[in-house]
Amino acid sequence: MLDMVFNHTSTEHKWFKKALDGQEKYKDFYIFKEATKNEPPTNWQSKFGGATWEYVEKFDEYYLHLFDRTQADLNWVNEEVRKEIYSIVNYWIEKGVKGLRFDVINLISKPEKFENDQDGDGRKFYTDGPKVHEYLKELNENTYGKYDDIITVGEMSSTSLENCIMYSDPKEKELSMVFNFHHLKVDYKNQSKWEIQDCDFGNLKRILNDWQLGMQDGNGWNAVFWCNHDQPRIVSRFGNDKKYHKESAKMLATMIHLLRGTPYIYQGEEIGMTNAYFTDINQYVDVESLNYFKILKEQGINEAEIYKVLQERSRDNSRTPMQWNSSKNAGFSEGKPWLSVNSNYTDINVENSINDKKSIFYHYKKLISLRKQYDIIAYGNYIPMLEDNDFVFAYKREYMNESLIVINNFYEKEVEIYLDIEDFEKYKCIITNYEERSLEPRFTLKAFESIAFIK
Repeated sequence: MLDMVFNHTSTEHKWFKKALDGQEKYKDFYIFKEATKNEPPTNWQSKFGGATWEYVEKFDEYYLHLFDRTQADLNWVNEEVRKEIYSIVNYWIEKGVKGLRFDVINLISKPEKFENDQDGDGRKFYTDGPKVHEYLKELNENTYGKYDDIITVGEMSSTSLENCIMYSDPKEKELSMVFNFHHLKVDYKNQSKWEIQDCDFGNLKRILNDWQLGMQDGNGWNAVFWCNHDQPRIVSRFGNDKKYHKESAKMLATMIHLLRGTPYIYQGEEIGMTNAYFTDINQYVDVESLNYFKILKEQGINEAEIYKVLQERSRDNSRTPMQWNSSKNAGFSEGKPWLSVNSNYTDINVENSINDKKSIFYHYKKLISLRKQYDIIAYGNYIPMLEDNDFVFAYKREYMNESLIVINNFYEKEVEIYLDIEDFEKYKCIITNYEERSLEPRFTLKAFESIAFIK
């Protein structure tokens, strides 16, 4: 699956260089605006901190960058820009690419009028913007929509359920499926990535259930996941990466992989790679982390607290080199890697995982094989269970004459549950992170215990 970034280009791109040379055709490939009263055109804040506008003295104008200042936003209103994008997509399709991931694709449509945000950072003006569905239908029609064997997934920033149904409902002819991130903000204090709190488990359950049911009712399709290149490692975040490393990593895997939707595994997740826990700012490379180190310092937060935040939140946590074995640099490179290798690589690596039949790796393999073995996992309806339980995330899937029950203890304390189900003796265990057991109306779950039964 090829990642395609069409919200912006690098400022090193030939289009942008031609724009800076003053070529009007290419200036119109981007979003340049005049200053208002010697101020940037709007007060919007970049996703990476600071203003979204960069001043170009030569033109006495600013260009828009929703992300880093080296990432200039493209002007999708310009039909020539859209045609260039179609040609890029078709180029890769002609090379045989069958999977396309579109980066922050729901931000491509900007408002007709640029104005200040009186109560936010500006995202309400461009998130799921006014013409985004029109643009995606056009992209589909001119590229991958001509084929029946190409899969697409859109990364959706701060999106809504209603929009994601439209993005992924086959009859809308936009995308195959969508990533949304609402379930990964439940440990953001005051909705701020850079303020830490424990996971709000009740909110996590509500969000996952709402999206599962909402997408099901609207004929949309979720990409289900915990990890990617922008998220901290899930076993460090919602599990226990020390005392219950294996148990919690397996529980989190089962919880997400048996949902309705297409599961994604991020590199290293399948061996239980953890956060890096870097202790020196010079170990960090991620531009967002470096920006926020300065911003938090300016806010008067002491360095020890800032490092705690970075150890929890930095995108570099997911970007450390893949841990292949216990040799130098985890077998990733003979040279100096671009980012430090996680110090636990001698224990957590692919070689050790393959040699341990009870490893996290084999649990992921089993989950993949079950999806291929049982149609209910791929196609079944979703029904929440134990919705009021403060410790357990459980759900049922139903398809044809099959029934699947999935039970996950999200915490390290033991918890007793009661299930009001019929024919419980007909269910058999198909996967667990402890020993197999029979389904009973009442039983006690061990720390991070996860278990699925099929009838």
